[in-house]
Amino acid sequence: KNRIDAMAKGSLEFHEEVDARRIENAMWRSWKQKQSKGSEAESLPEETGNLERVRGSIGDCIDFSQIRYPQEKRSCRYDDLPTFPIRPNFASFENSLRPASQCVVFDGCPEDPYHPSNTPIYQTSTFVQPSSSEFGPYDYTRSGNPTRTALEKHVAMLEHAAAAFAFSFGMAALHTVTRLLKQGDQILVNEDIYGGMHRLLTQDCQHNGVQVTFVDTTDLSTVAKAITSKTKLIHTESPSNPRMRITDLRKLAVLAHQHNVLLSVDSTMMPPVICQPLLLGVDIVVHSATKFFSGHADCTGGLVCVRDPELAHRVAFLQNAEGTALAPFECFLFLRGIKTMWLRVNRAQENAVQIAKLLSKHPLIKEVFFPGPGGCSSEALRIHNSQSSGPGCIISFTTGSVDFSRRLLDASRLFKTTVSFGSVNSLGEMPCTMSHASIPAEQRTLPPDLVRLSVGIEEVRDLMQDLQRALDFASSQRQIPDHDGYDSRFEDLPVVPRLPPDIEETHTFHRCNSQDTGPEGVQTFVPLTASVTVALVAFVAGGIMAIARCRN
Repeated sequence: KNRIDAMAKGSLEFHEEVDARRIENAMWRSWKQKQSKGSEAESLPEETGNLERVRGSIGDCIDFSQIRYPQEKRSCRYDDLPTFPIRPNFASFENSLRPASQCVVFDGCPEDPYHPSNTPIYQTSTFVQPSSSEFGPYDYTRSGNPTRTALEKHVAMLEHAAAAFAFSFGMAALHTVTRLLKQGDQILVNEDIYGGMHRLLTQDCQHNGVQVTFVDTTDLSTVAKAITSKTKLIHTESPSNPRMRITDLRKLAVLAHQHNVLLSVDSTMMPPVICQPLLLGVDIVVHSATKFFSGHADCTGGLVCVRDPELAHRVAFLQNAEGTALAPFECFLFLRGIKTMWLRVNRAQENAVQIAKLLSKHPLIKEVFFPGPGGCSSEALRIHNSQSSGPGCIISFTTGSVDFSRRLLDASRLFKTTVSFGSVNSLGEMPCTMSHASIPAEQRTLPPDLVRLSVGIEEVRDLMQDLQRALDFASSQRQIPDHDGYDSRFEDLPVVPRLPPDIEETHTFHRCNSQDTGPEGVQTFVPLTASVTVALVAFVAGGIMAIARCRN
């Protein structure tokens, strides 16, 4: 605090008005929170006691853009200076807005003199310093960038974190968490874990002298027996990927803290609009932001959120020292994605509930894994509902046959076969050969026929129709058609612009006759001879020459 006060010295004279406004806002927020909790309506608190309580709860008034780090008379080591820009600590922040509004109502750059309605992209590698003897709030984008600070502040606010940090990939975020360990330390890891994390632990951490032990974190007694004096970190997922197993995060946090052990949770499947693990006692929350924070499968990133300020300093140091921070443009994309996250996640959840019902009742589906009715035990569902506000949109299931599962995915047209999840589009994959293929078969705890679906925001009736059709094809011996209306090529429609008659007669593709029809009478298109291609090239070239003559 003293160091921050010293850094802020010289920039406080214009803060009298700002300080009054901050206190007024805090008083209003306190009053609104009492109302929302059902307290008796009362006038705005003006008593000295309430005023001092609110004043103490909001911390020091600092103009973040005016902070300076003097170098000539520095009383600490250079490496002791913060490696990330000063920002609010949201660990104890109580937002009076509801989740949907929290995703939208956020100003990422309140210090910007032009007050943009959206956070700008500060696409720069360096920042001009106040002088040769002091640093400003930013110097090099690897260490900090205003666009990244905006994203990290918004994420910290949503997760109730002391600080959040954005990384280039989800794996970079997970790797940073493992870097909190040193040689000889032990990490306990849930046995049902993302394949990339399994690879990182078994082929990187173990080689660096970290002891990795896989346990069933859904069984607290098993975890308790596995804890030793060397255990420094427990890492889990709930629901787990891909078997959707539920861990009681509250009880696991209590157990971990009894042994002075940190608890880390990969909450990628449960974005903060559904679950906020830090409020359950978890120390570190990790997200692959590529999934729900983006929501459009157009950028990659990872997030680490912590509730302890000292731990935040260590994570920030690793982010800066290892150069794994997220670039400004991707930060902008994630800021945009967050605005619609509540809408996307809720629509996808609604669809997923209907899809899970369809699968659980289908005679060809053996078992469904989903943190909703019919997808897990009643006890697991009770635990999940106590720590989350929804089931999410990921469903796994088995069919009893690897070949059947493959045909099912190949026959689907709306569930695109791809790794990852959390997009607006519905996706499907087979973990054993895709997302978890890096886990050796002898170490794998997954059924080989397991299918994982990520349900998107499409009309649920279309999704159910596509899935039912894919199930029918998978159960028959019919050949799966290549073209059935969902490939977006629209080759059966007339084209524009209209081609000249001599070109139209020799069109590159023609409707085939009846003997060229595919399965179930689906008509295909067959390319004609190379002479047609030559004619089209000549036509285009003639047009280009004519345009050139007109310009000359």
